[in-house]
Amino acid sequence: MQTRYPIVALVGRPNVGKSSLFNRFAKHRKAIVDPTPGVTRDRHYEQVTIEERVFILVDTGGIEGDGREMMAGLIREQTMQAMREADVILFLLDCKEGVLPEDFEVADYLRRSKKPVHFLVNKVDSPELEQKLLPQFYELGVDRLWPVSAAHGYGVKVFFETLLETLPVFPESTDIPPETISLACLGRPNVGKSSLINRLLGEERMVVSDIPGTTRDSVDTLLTVGKQPFLLIDTAGIRRKGKVQEKLEKFSVLQALGALERCDLVLILIDAGEGITEQDTKVLGYAFERGRACLILVNKWDLLHGEAKRQKQLLEEIARATSFVEYAPVLKISALTGAGVNQLLPTVVKIYKQYCGTFSTGKLNRILQAALESHNPTMHQGRRLKFYYTTQISSKPPTFIIFTNYPKGVHFSYLRYLLNQFRAGLKLDSIPIKIILKERQRKEYGNDHG
Repeated sequence: MQTRYPIVALVGRPNVGKSSLFNRFAKHRKAIVDPTPGVTRDRHYEQVTIEERVFILVDTGGIEGDGREMMAGLIREQTMQAMREADVILFLLDCKEGVLPEDFEVADYLRRSKKPVHFLVNKVDSPELEQKLLPQFYELGVDRLWPVSAAHGYGVKVFFETLLETLPVFPESTDIPPETISLACLGRPNVGKSSLINRLLGEERMVVSDIPGTTRDSVDTLLTVGKQPFLLIDTAGIRRKGKVQEKLEKFSVLQALGALERCDLVLILIDAGEGITEQDTKVLGYAFERGRACLILVNKWDLLHGEAKRQKQLLEEIARATSFVEYAPVLKISALTGAGVNQLLPTVVKIYKQYCGTFSTGKLNRILQAALESHNPTMHQGRRLKFYYTTQISSKPPTFIIFTNYPKGVHFSYLRYLLNQFRAGLKLDSIPIKIILKERQRKEYGNDHG
């Protein structure tokens, strides 16, 4: 089972510098960058590593209202969602705009929360500005203010020390057997997540309701079938976009992000009656970037009984929308009637076995050599690309590092070709796999170990 990382949310009015601070924090990513082509989206979250502490940073984005009253209402709702779903909250203020009435309201909400809250005053880039402009913000009734400059980095390193001290640590449960397969059940409200888990459990252990959003918090349930334990993680649904909620949508995925950190495999439920939506592909995108295995469940398939044309059309729509996770199996089920549900856990076990796969260096290099002999890479700036050797560095998902002379010269289409060769050669047809290209140091640097 994966470790859950704390979620840190950036809250504040538009144009106070949340995105700039987010980008400065996000520089503290893992050193190895995986070049696997993925889905391109606006990035509102990032996994950040500072002094070996890892957390998920979420940028709530600027909230634009149709007037001061609307603005205050949106900021209040944003803050309330942050209080409910984040582990630590960073409230960002603007030293040049000063204290505005809505800042008092937000500060009041945050003071009443039981979660760690840090008040950061942005656009302070010198001690002189700090002495001149910071005192007014103490009117908010806070004990400590953090003067920072997202643009220039002033005060950020000092703040990091305190932030790390307030990050919660989530120990792994000792009640969960080590061989447990953890499953996050994700999807929009009313798609049938709780009904499916109840069907798997064979009992009404969860409240099932047609009211979207009934499940407020993640609920974990341990299920053992034969000798195989499963941890079922149910979450609140990814909410549909509304006129107001659209501006708050970034927070609607907080629970999904938390569940993704803790699971091995993601069950994405799609409503057969409504078809696949942008929210569904967004969650799949998060799962893809987290390297999680996925199983796509088309629930309420019974609604399309006897409609062969619509069934075919829906499956084609799903295939097009999920092409970036084309390896993910698709099951047609009905949590209500139980149809197809008996295939679910056996499919999960098959996927999980691949997900945990480990392979000898010899076998991997034979696959690499055969791939190179079958299809040579193109030249890079007049020089031949060389691939020296490969080895596996981790599983969940299987991740391979290939040493080459010019990693940046490898076109993504050739990388995809190599991925497909490894996928076929290792019989990994249902999971993500990763290839990391690393430059082998040349002889002049004194470290040429073939």
